[in-house]
Amino acid sequence: MAFQVLGPLKVSADGRPLLLRSARQRAVLVLLLLTPGRPVSVEALAEAVWHGDPPATARNQIAICVSALRKTFRDEAGVDDLIETLLPGYVLHSEGHYVDVADLYESAAAARAAVEAGNAAEAAARFEHALALCSGPVLDGVDGGALSGTAGRITELRTNLIEEYATLRLGQGHYRSAVECLAPVVAEHPLRENARAILMRAYHLSGRRSEALDCYREGRRVLVAELGVEPGPELREAHREVLEDDGWTAAVPGAVTPDAAPDTAHDAAPTSVPVPVAVRRRMPLPPEPFVGREAELRLLERLVPMAPGRTSGATAGVVAIRGPAGVGKSALALHWADRAAEHFPDGRLYLDLGDPRGPGGHGPAEAALEQALRALGIPGTSVPADPVDRAALYHAALDGRRLLVVLDDARSLEQIRPLLPGRGPARALVTSRDPLHGLAGTADAVRVDLDVMSRAECLDLLAATIGEHRVAAEPDAAERLVDLCDRLPLALRVIATRLLSDHRWSLRQMAARVEDRRERVSTLSPGESGVRSSVWLGYRALPMRAARLYRQLSMLDVPDFPSWIGVPVLGVTPEVSERLLHQLVGARLLDVRPAHGGTNRFRFQEVMRRFARERCLAEDDEQEREQTLERVLNAVLSVVYAAQEQLYGRGETPHSCPQSPEPVPGETVSELVADPIEWFEGEREALGALVVQAVREGRTKRAWLLAVGMVPFYEIRNYLEDWRRTAECALEGARRAGDTRGAGTMLRSLGTLAIYQRRYEEARERLLTALSYLERSDDTQGRAIVRRNLAVCARFYGDLTEAARYCEESLTLFRRSGDNSGLSHALGLLAQIEIEQGDPERGVELSNQAIQVSYEAGSLRSRTQNLYRLAEALLGAGRPVQAERVCHDVVGLARGQGDRLGEAHGLCALGEAQWRQHRPHKARASLLLALRLAEEVGDRFLQARIVTHLACADAVRGGTGAGEPLDWALEEFRTLNAPLWERRVGRLREALESHDAVHPIEGAFLACLLADR
Repeated sequence: MAFQVLGPLKVSADGRPLLLRSARQRAVLVLLLLTPGRPVSVEALAEAVWHGDPPATARNQIAICVSALRKTFRDEAGVDDLIETLLPGYVLHSEGHYVDVADLYESAAAARAAVEAGNAAEAAARFEHALALCSGPVLDGVDGGALSGTAGRITELRTNLIEEYATLRLGQGHYRSAVECLAPVVAEHPLRENARAILMRAYHLSGRRSEALDCYREGRRVLVAELGVEPGPELREAHREVLEDDGWTAAVPGAVTPDAAPDTAHDAAPTSVPVPVAVRRRMPLPPEPFVGREAELRLLERLVPMAPGRTSGATAGVVAIRGPAGVGKSALALHWADRAAEHFPDGRLYLDLGDPRGPGGHGPAEAALEQALRALGIPGTSVPADPVDRAALYHAALDGRRLLVVLDDARSLEQIRPLLPGRGPARALVTSRDPLHGLAGTADAVRVDLDVMSRAECLDLLAATIGEHRVAAEPDAAERLVDLCDRLPLALRVIATRLLSDHRWSLRQMAARVEDRRERVSTLSPGESGVRSSVWLGYRALPMRAARLYRQLSMLDVPDFPSWIGVPVLGVTPEVSERLLHQLVGARLLDVRPAHGGTNRFRFQEVMRRFARERCLAEDDEQEREQTLERVLNAVLSVVYAAQEQLYGRGETPHSCPQSPEPVPGETVSELVADPIEWFEGEREALGALVVQAVREGRTKRAWLLAVGMVPFYEIRNYLEDWRRTAECALEGARRAGDTRGAGTMLRSLGTLAIYQRRYEEARERLLTALSYLERSDDTQGRAIVRRNLAVCARFYGDLTEAARYCEESLTLFRRSGDNSGLSHALGLLAQIEIEQGDPERGVELSNQAIQVSYEAGSLRSRTQNLYRLAEALLGAGRPVQAERVCHDVVGLARGQGDRLGEAHGLCALGEAQWRQHRPHKARASLLLALRLAEEVGDRFLQARIVTHLACADAVRGGTGAGEPLDWALEEFRTLNAPLWERRVGRLREALESHDAVHPIEGAFLACLLADR
């Protein structure tokens, strides 16, 4: 069977047309044809058929449409396996059948590959085949609102192919053919500056100079009338070339007209080097105004050749300016070349190597060499066909000449190597996004790394363009515009031009427009120029996998990415992922920065992200974007819970945590979470952003699983605000989705947070509400955690009977769920309750049980917490010597995990053990260190306890122990509603006030005061 959508929809079987009368059937078939081999969801089909407003019966009606299509194909063509039902919808298997849109994509890719390889004949044939496939408006007659975007993308591809084909014909010398291709495109799309510039050159080269000038005048009129902007640099450059007639035409006496020339017209190499003439001015006009870059301009001065008779001084034969798109590389090069013109009396030669429509063309240097030779006065008939001979002739023509060659937007060192002047007075100034590492080994080469402009330079540029009075009148808006443009000069120039062309726009209004992320790239890219055009050149040169990774990453609303992100996005290995990311960095489409543990993290500039997102929406279908987010969320969850397992052991991971269908390799996970706290530190902001995105895009379960998985890390590093923000976001999503378990889990998390913040009344309310949700689910583990935390609240209020009851219930549920980590924690808590109920030996026994279970769970964090509880039990049993030994273990383990709160607790217990042994000086040192840590993490309850123990250490030493510190502690316990500790400190204060301060107090007496309830 054959299917055609590049025009009116046509379906045929063995050459016989098949008629599909139903508009809905045609829309369903077209959507399946546009994504062959990939399932299309019923929801997407319904969106297309009913223009985004499907009826309640849409699912059944789609099934009827598919059934009717299957019947038609079976009865009319004998094909019964074309459309398969595959969740979440249907998939069309195109193997063995012809689909013209697939042919278009394949032919376009083959044509571009042939251009890259320098095979012009093959490229032309492929382009011609691709363009011949289009027989009219794409999807003509197919009614489907959701299909309009796809039709637009295919139409855009066809227009791009026409431009590329015309550029190729231009390079082959078939100028009239290029005119025939492009004239209709420019008439239909008058704002496409690229197409108009190519058409102007085609007119000019075919001897139709007046039509080339008319073409420019009409383009300028349309741009000014519709967009309020002047033509971009490319169109202005083409205009000047036509006006100056400066070597684009091969107007040499006796030359053959290129369109009529045989293929062998240029085959013979010259027998001698023709006499070159002075190079006419071929430099584009430098952008005005130009501000800043003083340090870089000083480096460029090293290109100035030595004056006659001078024998010393630092000079350079080549200077390479490198930096990302839009950073001002070309502007800097052209500005310096213009002001240094007097130092190059033999002329300045400009070659745009990044323009795929120009002779440099992002390809081999042969075409650029030919352009340069013509500019140097070499007749076209004398330009050798062989690349080696062509390069030799070029270097011979440069020999002895004080000439500046500007190689703009070079793609690689291999591309520019034949164009570098070599020894002699000629100099080369190169701009590139590529690192051009090979130049580093060249003695007379200098590299200038160009970064974004400083804030002050940006404001100066804005003021110099639109007037200082406008910037002074709205200084805040001016600074906001600078930030929104990422301090990129190109973006800022576009904004300034818009402000200059229409004085009705205030800076505040323009900032509000650029604030809209959806419109930012369009605002910064008038017509076919600006930021979009600049970034497009680098994007277009990317290998296929790197380009796909770039597009898909833009759909992740995270501040930065780890090096392994390509594993879930593309299904590649971590090594390939990192290599692809560095390709994007090399193309200056991503930034890289060092991160924890010697790794790298990668990030977008916001303008680059918006461009990449545009390309993703244009080139990748919705299903692919959704699947990418799903794979990333699953992979991140697997690493988060692997990190949590390092801390708590296997039992803590929720049993419903999904396994990624494309898991991160085990050895990579092990490397990532070898230090789980440091790993989380590096990923914290990205993880929080993923929770927000998951909620926004309806992936509720992934959101709350990720939020609860991060709790141990928030707890250890005391990121309580992050904890609250992510939990509340996930709770809102779960409630909106009717996810009972998710809502209960997030309420439980918020209740736990309230405990850490010593807001026990709020914690109790949250936990009881969470329990009401979780009792309606099968989450035994979650119910156990809630009961354990309710026991913590009851203990704080001094209701030890209720605390013990909740704790016993949690033990039963933890055993049933197999959560050894939770079990060990509950045993440790019950040990504390037993001590406070007056049974310290039972507390010691339970603490030892808890430690044993934490060993079985493999949880270092649980072991640390239970060792602390054992120390408290030993203190309660009157065994401070043993308690001190355990406290040293607690402090060491907590410090090793980066757990400052755990370390503070350990030091507090250590200080207590020491003053109980009548070693007040050591106790004071331990307690002061604990107090500093408690203040850092903001735990007021622990601070009040430490101050209480400092008073005891002072009393044991023979001091007063009372006074302001104890008054402060008493007030804190009262404020925090901690009646047990309020009573203890009250008794301690009375005893110290009535005691003779001359004599020390026995530690045992003070311990009794603190032990009583």
